[in-house]
Amino acid sequence: MALLSKASTVYVALCFAVLYSFISKETSATTRGTTGSVSGLIPSYDSLYYMGVRAYFTEDWEKAAELIEKSIATRETILRTRRECHDNCVTTGHDRLDKLDTETGGVWDLLAMQWAQLRAECVRFCLSRTISPAAQLPVSSDIQYEFDTRNPYNFLQVTYYKLGKVQRAVSAAQTFFVANPSHLEMRNNIEKYKRMPGVKEEAFLDRERDGHKHWSFYDAAVLAEYSAEWARAVDGWKKCVNETLMQTEECRAQCEVEGQGIPDEEVMRTMGVYEKAAALSLNLLSCKQSCVSIVATRPGRISPMEDFLPTVLEHLHIAQFKAGDLRGAVETLHSLLLFYPADSNSLSNLQLYFETLGGDTEAPGTKPTQEISSYVSRSLTEKKLLYFGVENLNFNFTDPDLWTPEKVIPESLREGWRAEREKLNERLNEGERPEEMDDSGFYAGGTVPLTGVTITMDDAILNGTNRVVLDGLLSQSECDTVLHLASTAASSGDGYQGRRSPHTPHEQFEGLTVLSALKLAQDGFVNQSDARLLHEIGERVRTLLHSYFRSPSALYFSFTHLVCRSAITGKQEGRLDLSHPVHVDNCLLEPETRKCWREPPAFTHRDLSALLYLNDDFEGGDLFFTDRDAKTVTATVKPQCGRVVGFSSGPVNPHGVTAVTAGRRCALALWFTKEKLHRDMEREEVEAVWAKDGQSVMKEEEEEDSAPAPPRSGRSQGSKERSKGRDRVVGGRDEL
Repeated sequence: MALLSKASTVYVALCFAVLYSFISKETSATTRGTTGSVSGLIPSYDSLYYMGVRAYFTEDWEKAAELIEKSIATRETILRTRRECHDNCVTTGHDRLDKLDTETGGVWDLLAMQWAQLRAECVRFCLSRTISPAAQLPVSSDIQYEFDTRNPYNFLQVTYYKLGKVQRAVSAAQTFFVANPSHLEMRNNIEKYKRMPGVKEEAFLDRERDGHKHWSFYDAAVLAEYSAEWARAVDGWKKCVNETLMQTEECRAQCEVEGQGIPDEEVMRTMGVYEKAAALSLNLLSCKQSCVSIVATRPGRISPMEDFLPTVLEHLHIAQFKAGDLRGAVETLHSLLLFYPADSNSLSNLQLYFETLGGDTEAPGTKPTQEISSYVSRSLTEKKLLYFGVENLNFNFTDPDLWTPEKVIPESLREGWRAEREKLNERLNEGERPEEMDDSGFYAGGTVPLTGVTITMDDAILNGTNRVVLDGLLSQSECDTVLHLASTAASSGDGYQGRRSPHTPHEQFEGLTVLSALKLAQDGFVNQSDARLLHEIGERVRTLLHSYFRSPSALYFSFTHLVCRSAITGKQEGRLDLSHPVHVDNCLLEPETRKCWREPPAFTHRDLSALLYLNDDFEGGDLFFTDRDAKTVTATVKPQCGRVVGFSSGPVNPHGVTAVTAGRRCALALWFTKEKLHRDMEREEVEAVWAKDGQSVMKEEEEEDSAPAPPRSGRSQGSKERSKGRDRVVGGRDEL
């Protein structure tokens, strides 16, 4: 046929896509319950959200709460309705596929087009019965981002607080905080709610928990493993596998029903009918493959856990073996081998099970599970189609899996694929290296240019890389001056007003920035000389660390914060928490996988960290470094006046602070960056004021409201907040 000769490769791709669709019907979920009765058609949730936010900023709290809640509920209804339509129409037109001539290719292959049309018409009719035309259109990327980051709950927590509905405010705050764990304002709000009378623990409910149950099962299973409760671990890992498969199916169904991107109009004009069909089919398959990454991304992260399902299966088979369920372990190990059939450890384990069971590894129940077999088979079929599109149709596809076998990759693409895979494996295995490699560009061991400063502990003593402790930076009188400044101004300097620490309810927290100190000096609350000293000792630290760490580029201040933590009297008995939990300054530490994701909301621009101690008349409060597991302590540093701890801000230096159980611990925390864009603009503002002989050029700030901090979009939280249209970055509050 002439049609086939002109577009033979596209024809093959289309036939593969049809074959995929035929196979996928075997693994589709069963029909769910129908949507509840709705008066009229379901409106678009983005318009409801827009109106709700508008009402929020006009302080019409009742209307804002009603509209934002309705937007959340409407979105859930639309997603549920789409899934129901997908399930109701999954078998429509399959009688056409039975007549499909896939061997020789002929005019009857156009039955595939008829099948696709029948199914599309079924879905379109199903949706039109309950969803308005506007609600069937894709929402903007901004609205999608708002809901992905759970920012509607950010607005709701303030709205309900204003309305006096504290229990609902607590739930909204918790829901937002789960997906934004480094949002300091929300952390403070939650601490405030915990101290409110009448607020119970059950009020802190994540309203979006049903969308990520598999992570709850994952965490429960890890905890059970840690406690050597193997039967409970087996139960947790099984639930995690099942829920992961269910969430993946839900995501894949949404890909089919919500519609995928259409190629550029100019490109579409040059395509024939088969090319267009292939382009749309490939977009659909790519969306379905991306569900692997979506499901493997924990709330609060933007990167997935690599090899999530194979990792869970590996944990499951070990737990089954430890629990004495050898047949279950064999079945799970066979499932794991579908992903990595040549893995030496898995094959060795299988041989061990074979010997333990007396050679009876082929008995019923010792084969891979049907669910995993179908999952792998379907995924491989899709990958073959997608890589065919990459090779022949100029299609772009990012494979979400590490386990993809090389034989699936076309020969012409394998060299580039191997190179990318090697780079990825090197990055993923970084946490398993016996000696940590620091790519920060710093090299400890440089000169100490300040008179009287001595090196007390270096990398060797601190058991790490790019770590140092130096003594003698401040005299006792200078420490006393800064401590007096902290006592006079810290409680009002940052507006914390002696509230409890954002990290623990057992300590009060006070902070002061250089800019806040200047303002207080201008108002006559503190001495100008004291404010200048706070600024000047920061310059000393920068000079010292720039030389010692042999920085090849300039170091800019990223943020400077005078921090005091005071133990709350009567709140210390039986205390097991930390003053500051183990963390890494410029990436998100994941102890269970030993990975550290350099992405927002971490302060990714920070390159060098420092802590200057001011006193030692308190109990606890030691700085400690750990391995990436956040448990193995590698070094401890005790505070004293004038002692500086400096270290690179990356994953080689996880650290925390032990509980302050008595007294008041004060220190100056400093962070530096090599990127001028991320320099501390407040510090430059202070220097500009002093350059004008003390003439203030700053605007008066509004008084802080006693209510929880008003929401800012999840987009602005994390490592930086850009002022629109200006080359300015404002540092977020944080402390060591």
